[in-house]
Amino acid sequence: MKKLVFVLSFLFIGGSFINVFADNFLTKKEKNIVSVAQYTAAGDLQNLKKSVDKSLSDGLTVNEIKEVMIQLYAYCGFPRSLNALSVLLQSTKDGSYIEGKEGKPLSKKEDKNKVGTKIQTELTGQKVEGELFEFAPAIDDYLKEHLFGDIFSRGILSYKEREIATIAALASMDGVEPQLNAHIQIGKNNGLTDGQITEILVLTSKPHTEVFPIGDKNDAYAKYFIGQSYLKSLTKDQVHTANVTFEPKCRNNWHIHHNGGQILLVTGGRGYYQEAGKPAQELKKGDVVNIPAETKHWHGAAKDSWFSHVAIEVPSENGSTEWLEEVSDEEYDKLP
Repeated sequence: MKKLVFVLSFLFIGGSFINVFADNFLTKKEKNIVSVAQYTAAGDLQNLKKSVDKSLSDGLTVNEIKEVMIQLYAYCGFPRSLNALSVLLQSTKDGSYIEGKEGKPLSKKEDKNKVGTKIQTELTGQKVEGELFEFAPAIDDYLKEHLFGDIFSRGILSYKEREIATIAALASMDGVEPQLNAHIQIGKNNGLTDGQITEILVLTSKPHTEVFPIGDKNDAYAKYFIGQSYLKSLTKDQVHTANVTFEPKCRNNWHIHHNGGQILLVTGGRGYYQEAGKPAQELKKGDVVNIPAETKHWHGAAKDSWFSHVAIEVPSENGSTEWLEEVSDEEYDKLP
């Protein structure tokens, strides 16, 4: 996570966070690769189908999409790679697509270890060695001979495009931060800018397994938020509950719930909750926040992540919300 913060820090200038989408850092093709890789790694076949159809409509060839899915079996396993390829197969049965060039496998005469070592060194900018590979030399051989020798040598996608797919996939998975951070650096070695990397991280941080619908833009309360939020009312019977989703860096103003408090159930992404006079509390999926009545506080998304929670109003007589000042950029930008 420290590496992600390091990458994102390049986009802070004069205390302000640059909108990473403003300069269209990623091309249309690259964004489609991100989307296909994200949903393949997450095993989200419904959204993957939409992503595949859009990618084909935008001009990606069947074999370009196929290469992303084949490569990702090395990162997210055969089951998800095979499921993804099945989605692609179904989407191309009507014949209205561009097949494109096919990947070229290594000939049987070529030394896979030698080819893989060369590609791995080109990607990383240095010879890859160390205690881990001395401890498990078999994995070193598999990486060189199969991942880099067999897969990365197939062509169709550039090294930069393959790293875009890898970063997007790893960013969509839990517990792989060391590998994600390593591939961020490899991506930079192969032409990815800090802005492009940040865009990949932001695109893939949107909760891809929404528990509840994201809802519509929260225009009715927009004046009480910095950034874009979305609101979906779940029920008004007995206890009012709503799903609130924040885009990266979006947060609500300081506010107070009078006479009745509020409970937050975090359903996705990464965000913060802070009470006046206390440090901000980082929030992730599964966290619960009990907000007492008459407590000044705010909550919202982290700089690099979407954030969703269910807000439950504690029943009370004459309950109301008093909206106060904004959470300033100066306060917010101190958060990791």
